[in-house]
Amino acid sequence: MTDFQAVLNSIYQDAIQATDKGVVASYIPELAHVNKENFAIQLRTAKGECYGVGDYNKLFSIQSISKVLALSKAMSLIGEDIWKRVDVEPSGHPFNQLALLEIENGIPRNPFINSGAIVIADILVSHLKNPKEDFLNYVRELAGDASINYNIDVALSEQSTGFKNFAAANLLKSFKNLNNPVDVVLDFYFYQCSIEMTCSQLSNTFYLFANNGKCLQNKLHITDRQVKRVNALMLTCGFYDEAGEFAFEVGLPGKSGVGGGIVALLPDQFVITTWSPGLNKKGNSKLGMLALQEFTTKTKQSIF
Repeated sequence: MTDFQAVLNSIYQDAIQATDKGVVASYIPELAHVNKENFAIQLRTAKGECYGVGDYNKLFSIQSISKVLALSKAMSLIGEDIWKRVDVEPSGHPFNQLALLEIENGIPRNPFINSGAIVIADILVSHLKNPKEDFLNYVRELAGDASINYNIDVALSEQSTGFKNFAAANLLKSFKNLNNPVDVVLDFYFYQCSIEMTCSQLSNTFYLFANNGKCLQNKLHITDRQVKRVNALMLTCGFYDEAGEFAFEVGLPGKSGVGGGIVALLPDQFVITTWSPGLNKKGNSKLGMLALQEFTTKTKQSIF
């Protein structure tokens, strides 16, 4: 039987000694203040055992990790109709790239690039009575934790600097792939990305993707078939133009965010979350990527 705590301790000791911890995201001003020395790993097994090391109970901005949760909520609301408005192909481009969107007539490559996530946000704005409140309550329900909240300073910081997101939303609108006003959709989107969680809370939240669509409270939120789709998208599109590298080196479905978080999972086995704010050149957590690569190597637990 694997001694998970010993594995996490070993990975942690290697990681904190690294001389190159990446560069903290600065294009969202509020994120630039985060201490690059923060580092954490937290694991939740399917049996409910939890293991952690480092700053795993410290809050951070989950950013693009929220796109998986938004997608799952949209799937529960409109099912297969989602795929009429967004594709399921890896982009091979940075998360905020716009050229493909124009070439492909306003259909984003996948729900995890920014343009695709903005379409998902539009769906939620259309179908939720109180979008920001209802989405936050959904996340809280998945985590079994009513303390989870938006960071308003981060949301406003993104709103004041998110020029490419405004460009993407207007481009989507020009192709009639946005049903609500641009400013309304982006207001929701910026808040969605500003959600703060700890590694422990993230592992709890993502448990349903390792548990056939059932959250910690054993409530079914999405079907087996939908979980399969979400996990496939995390594997192929969860790390933008580094998705292939993550699949190759780590071998788990996962999703990163520019706040430095990464969450990954092995269905029916575990969810693992890492946090290290320093990013590599592709915008993924430098130490988080290395930690997860070490984890699957040491435990021999991956989908390959």
